[in-house]
Amino acid sequence: MRMVRSVLLGSAAGLVAVTAVQAADLPVKAQPVQYVKICSMYGAGFYYMPGTDMCIKIGGWVRAEIWEGGNGSTTWGPFNNNEGNRTTSNVGMRARGYITADAREQTAYGVARGYIAVGLATNDVGLQVAQLVDSVNRAYVQFAGFTAGLAQSFYDFYSVPAMSYRGGYFPASDTSDGGWWVWGYTAQFGGGFSGSIAAEARRMTQICNANFTASSQCTYTPGSYTSAQGVPSLIPGAGAYGGQQVPDIVANLRLDQAWGSAQVMAAYHDVNANYYSPDVGAPPAVPTGGHPSDQAGFVVGAGLKINFPTIAPGDYFQSQFNYTQGALRYLFQTPNTNWGKVDGANEAFGILSDCNYAVGPAAGFVTSCSLTTAWGFNAGYEHYWTPNFHQSVVGNYYEVDYPNGLNTGNALTCANLGFSTFTAGVGWVASPGCSMNWSTWGVGTRLQYDFSKSMYIGVEAMYQQLNGASLPAGTTAIPSAVAAGGATGYESASSAWNFTLRMHKDFLP
Repeated sequence: MRMVRSVLLGSAAGLVAVTAVQAADLPVKAQPVQYVKICSMYGAGFYYMPGTDMCIKIGGWVRAEIWEGGNGSTTWGPFNNNEGNRTTSNVGMRARGYITADAREQTAYGVARGYIAVGLATNDVGLQVAQLVDSVNRAYVQFAGFTAGLAQSFYDFYSVPAMSYRGGYFPASDTSDGGWWVWGYTAQFGGGFSGSIAAEARRMTQICNANFTASSQCTYTPGSYTSAQGVPSLIPGAGAYGGQQVPDIVANLRLDQAWGSAQVMAAYHDVNANYYSPDVGAPPAVPTGGHPSDQAGFVVGAGLKINFPTIAPGDYFQSQFNYTQGALRYLFQTPNTNWGKVDGANEAFGILSDCNYAVGPAAGFVTSCSLTTAWGFNAGYEHYWTPNFHQSVVGNYYEVDYPNGLNTGNALTCANLGFSTFTAGVGWVASPGCSMNWSTWGVGTRLQYDFSKSMYIGVEAMYQQLNGASLPAGTTAIPSAVAAGGATGYESASSAWNFTLRMHKDFLP
């Protein structure tokens, strides 16, 4: 019996030993690995790039729109071509989408950031031919207070997209949609007070070289410009400018507080006209007639934003006022072409130029470059009826004034339209009643419902009025230089309505 017990105990011990050895050979369950590590330093959506201390956020958005009253344009609006014509498409559709990447890391001198937004847009204006445009509206680096690349102008304050879908139809300085090229530095003074100074790509409309003895290096037709060589330009803003020699110098002082924000800003713009003599051909020989002296264009502005949480959470008011001499694109970032619209056979028009000068018709007769003046403002209020349902109301007024007198912008432009008198040795004087001064104003409202933080649907209605340039009393025919869309008659004012339906989805809230 004792022997049996010894055998059993020995067998059990051996079994335990064998089991222990086999258990040591079994794979141990791996600890969970966090392949995507959250980076909370810069807000929601950031994560660490594996194996680095760099945080990155991938985002983007996509939207679809259908509109009525756009006059065949998704960008320039109803006053930049013609309307009331059988060939004009007033209904159009558009789809846009962007992918964004935001990379940041800590350095001994602060956060180093790189940001890029790459997108595409396709639209149809009734021709069943989709126009596909790929674009980059952000590509910049930020480090130690510096911002360099394609970002947004440091002059801007009033945000157009924040309150309207087709806000580009209204004049404004805002460059946020397309972006702008900047090299700037921002200093933080504490208490929400900051100041910035930047060298930026120049903002141009056109310079009109009224060559009365040759083709003018300027166009007065609504919705178009000419290039520096007198041929149609693919993009606006060439005119009769010389090459870029000096960037625009932009500065601002800004205050950001819990109650809102305020900013004052200014910019210097070099208005460097092309040559006096006809400059047709590419490239032209250097003319012997010289050129007008450079003019110092400038723009000043002020902006104000006030939050009204006591009325409703999220409510706020924003506004911006601008005044310029010779730098009109700071007011007319978009639309940035000559204005005008055809109603039936009649047309109202407004010419957009930074400066006007002339050659001829007498031998040796030239003028200096006469700067154009403009001023205007934008204002809007956003109200939240419920946390998800909100409405904005926006309005604007802008005025373009051409100096009147001997050989000024008004006299030279009226001369090219056939309404001016030239006296040898003296120059040009506009005919009585011919005034190139014009103005525009508009109001609009947008209703939007947010289904979530990243999804909304909204509708918008906008009204615009163009009070165009004035021609001498009794003038009924539109001058050929400004005629568009088959117009034959002249009218002093025109109006337009625009309606938009939008659906939008962000990739990240």
